[in-house]
Amino acid sequence: MAAISLTVNGKTATVEAEPDTPLLWVVREHMKLTGTKFGCGSGLCGACTVHIDGKAMRSCQIAVSKVVGKKVTTIEGLSPTGTHALQKAFIAEQVPQCGYCQSGQIMQAAALLSKTKKPTRQQIVEAMDGNLCRCGTYPRIVRAIQRAAREA
Repeated sequence: MAAISLTVNGKTATVEAEPDTPLLWVVREHMKLTGTKFGCGSGLCGACTVHIDGKAMRSCQIAVSKVVGKKVTTIEGLSPTGTHALQKAFIAEQVPQCGYCQSGQIMQAAALLSKTKKPTRQQIVEAMDGNLCRCGTYPRIVRAIQRAAREA
């Protein structure tokens, strides 16, 4: 075990963890930020997507020691009050069914919109390609991202 200092959602915290512990488990278990979900544990589904220095990354595949000195943002840090344009658009477009993938979808979409303010449908589809939705609400996800881009 080691004392590891990291910045999550703008706050610095020190946790006792093995350096190779996946960031996902540190965020969920040590920091009690449970919006980031465990999906596959292999970086294939996107449920655990967070931002590291503004880039969408799979937290199940990143050792906590690799984020020391970087800024980590979870769904809780995107908008603590749930008023981010994407969060509102996901509700307006009735995206969630089970909602399990939602935080990862929103974090992936937020990274896209931070780089591309008015993405085309094709750009949205390509950016969201690695995020799986077991309920199959992909058309709603695309519409929500388009709505957020219009209203942001």
